[in-house]
Amino acid sequence: MKTNPWGPINFAPAHVTVENLPGGGMILRSPDSLKPYSRCLGDLLHHWADRTPDSVFLAQRAGDGWRRVTWKQALAAVESIAQGLLDRGLNRHRPVMILSDNSIDHALLALAAMHVGIPAAPISQAYSLVSQDHSKLKYIAEILRPGLVYAADGARFADALVIPELSRVEVVNSTNPIVGAATFDSLLATTPGPEVDAAFAAVRPGTIAKILFTSGSTDLPKGVLNTQRMLCSNQQAIRQCWPFLAEEPPVLVDWLPWNHTFGGNHNFNMVLRHGGTLYIDEGKPMPGLVDKTVANLREISPTLYFNVPRGFDMLIPLLDKDDELRANFFRNLKLIFYAGAALPQNLWEKLEALSIRALGYRVRMVSSWGSTETSPAVTNVHFDIEGAGNIGLPVPGCELKMIPNGGKLELRIRGTNVTPGYYKRDDLTRAAFDEDGFYMIGDAGKLADPNDPAKGIVFDGRVAEDFKLMSGTWVGVGALRLAVLDAAAPILQDAVITGHDREEVGLLGFASQPGCLRLCPDAAPDTPLKDLIARPEVRDRLAAAMKSLAAQGKGSSHRVARALLMAEPPSIDANEITDKGYINQRAVLTKRAAQVERLYAANRDPEVVRLD
Repeated sequence: MKTNPWGPINFAPAHVTVENLPGGGMILRSPDSLKPYSRCLGDLLHHWADRTPDSVFLAQRAGDGWRRVTWKQALAAVESIAQGLLDRGLNRHRPVMILSDNSIDHALLALAAMHVGIPAAPISQAYSLVSQDHSKLKYIAEILRPGLVYAADGARFADALVIPELSRVEVVNSTNPIVGAATFDSLLATTPGPEVDAAFAAVRPGTIAKILFTSGSTDLPKGVLNTQRMLCSNQQAIRQCWPFLAEEPPVLVDWLPWNHTFGGNHNFNMVLRHGGTLYIDEGKPMPGLVDKTVANLREISPTLYFNVPRGFDMLIPLLDKDDELRANFFRNLKLIFYAGAALPQNLWEKLEALSIRALGYRVRMVSSWGSTETSPAVTNVHFDIEGAGNIGLPVPGCELKMIPNGGKLELRIRGTNVTPGYYKRDDLTRAAFDEDGFYMIGDAGKLADPNDPAKGIVFDGRVAEDFKLMSGTWVGVGALRLAVLDAAAPILQDAVITGHDREEVGLLGFASQPGCLRLCPDAAPDTPLKDLIARPEVRDRLAAAMKSLAAQGKGSSHRVARALLMAEPPSIDANEITDKGYINQRAVLTKRAAQVERLYAANRDPEVVRLD
């Protein structure tokens, strides 16, 4: 039992009701009914512009300082931009398409569109800047048929802005406008008229606020409809789980992209709901870019910190060696939150140790679970947990059905936070819901304590990712992946489990360059990854991890018999990875079928690490 105390925080009680179903299933619900919530996000903007007009809402790096926008300034800008959009004939059938990453201008434009009932569609900037063929961008533009497309820097996005599917769409740029584009300043200069008030008054809870595009393992992106009801009710549900949010306005330093529901709905709307301040972090968990995050965290002390496991993996060594950074990061911190992928236990323990060094107590670490289709929180951790894996309990207003499927309990969701469907894809909408109207997310879960459901739910992987070996033994991909990442720390950034209909479990590993460099102190910092993964220190560390797992005696389903480290990073074009760094198991196996064959070749491949 850990003896270090927790820091002070006010959580809602951990209670849940359970309705047992025939066949071994159940429906879990919060006994706390969902309290009234805002009609729309614009009501929240009006509320804080009236109550705390001079408090800072949004801030972004500008030269040596920060560009700051107060709540009053934000509302004025939103109404001006909204008038400009209405003047151009935009409506629910002619949405705003946003190509750029997070920025103040991006935020104001999205808020303005949603303010007057025009859907905002933020698109992964990787589809414009990283993709080689713009195939996903072309598909999205064709199905979306936007009335306006925004890219912050016209020169940077020039190639994307001239694809045929956008040839007749008005372009708006903040800097370096391309030929024929309007400037963002021209939108800001528009004088709002009565049309804005009338359109704002017409917005209803069922009005489409956003269209967020998400990809499956091999399919083209799907446009998930996000209504005002979904976004506002979900924030109210989170507030009821975390009453401390009402005690002081939250301060966030956040990089998570707004084209994803984690950053764009969960985090951004949390600031909007509670009158907080969002410092837009232009850093990312990538070599070089993480330095921007560090610079921001040296200056701004967040009260809540959100990240994905890859982000924590890169930040932890920097917090460990830099006393000033660590002190400022933890100074006002109430909560550390991870989502987007499961957090390896070794990272959890390192974060706890760092908070104890900085504060003398443990900052609480929590998670949540959901998807783009659930806006996003279905479950929320609002009780103390001692390790990673627990995804909490259903939030108020949300029902969680758990039904037996392939030896696991499949999770399905119904509630005010669930999407009405997919944009212009009625076929996908029909296939996404069961006969009782529950959204079928495709994930599995189990009770942390079967005798006490109030102790939460443990994420149990994707139903479709698990497979059987030739022996008929099921392999739980999610749990095994986490075990491998823990055992092989620090050399693996992520991993994909192989072995469907084969005799042994294998592994394709994506190496962490910083982690490999830690094992190879004589290597130059710019040593190519292909050279690092060939080093005996790295290969021996992987072999030791495989032996450690085998020694646990959990059987063939937990024994990684062969592994191959990848020199080629995961591809966003092939859906192998998202902006948040989440690896898509099925897509990697599809794209890297040749490497899987190498793993299982009869002749020994010298690059394959074998257990025997």
